[in-house]
Amino acid sequence: MDELLSWLMEGDPAIRWQTMRDIAGEPEAAWRAERARTLSEGWGARFLSLQAADGSWGGGIYSPKWISTTYTLLSLCQIGIPRDDEPARRGARLMLDRLLGRRDDPRFPTSLARLDRCVVGMCLQVGAYFDVGDGRIDAILDNLLNERMPDGGWNCRKGRDKHVQHSSFHTTFNVLEGLRTALELYDSPRRAELEAAEQGALEFMLEHRLYRSHQTGQEINPVFTLLSFPYRWHYDVLRGLEYFARAGAPHDPRLQDAIDLLKAKRRKDGTWPVQHKYSGKLFFSMESMGKPSRWNTLRALRVMKWWEGTK
Repeated sequence: MDELLSWLMEGDPAIRWQTMRDIAGEPEAAWRAERARTLSEGWGARFLSLQAADGSWGGGIYSPKWISTTYTLLSLCQIGIPRDDEPARRGARLMLDRLLGRRDDPRFPTSLARLDRCVVGMCLQVGAYFDVGDGRIDAILDNLLNERMPDGGWNCRKGRDKHVQHSSFHTTFNVLEGLRTALELYDSPRRAELEAAEQGALEFMLEHRLYRSHQTGQEINPVFTLLSFPYRWHYDVLRGLEYFARAGAPHDPRLQDAIDLLKAKRRKDGTWPVQHKYSGKLFFSMESMGKPSRWNTLRALRVMKWWEGTK
């Protein structure tokens, strides 16, 4: 483990500060000092340097993928830059203004209702992380509570396709990550309802062993078993397991299949690779496919630390 930690600590400040906090258990003052370096060094600084004068990135708000304002801000959340960085906060406000409108705009409720739940979840994550506290977060949370499917998750086609009766893994996790960010960082008067909704969605995933049909037991989609990063809007098993770890969910035997899959993907040197990437425009690539991945190794180690600590 010492060699693995040393290797992680040779990476980008984004990797270093999260390794210090989540794996090495270093004091808060130490990892916060390292976190601050994401603004001046490495991937975080590179993304911030590409922000346009109007606060946007890539020439658009949601598109082009993956260089738009939305996906750049999601990357900055994953990098974990300080939440009070004003340029990023300006971009977050712009994103919500363009996708939803201002809270006092009479068209706001209609815009919120029409937006895909995947994107609403992204708005929630970015808005809560960068503290866009102007009433829109509460409205988004109300919307997501009202838009749950009977099986506990979410589906962006709900309301557009009368035949949709099953939640989408993709949509559910885009919503869940926003919901978890809000639970961690935002004081909502509906906290108990939000926690219940989260538990319902996690139960939905457990019924599917995170990647299998609840009816046949077969893999739903082979891509769900591949380790991707950045995962953009897509679901995979590591994204699912990392969420359970982040939420501090109790140990459940229905997770064992996914845990075994993750263990099997570990390389002899103790690292995990990037196995899949989603095509699209990039400002730059953080890691190469097929090579040892500091991102996926950090993420997998988080999962294993949580899993082994709950047995």
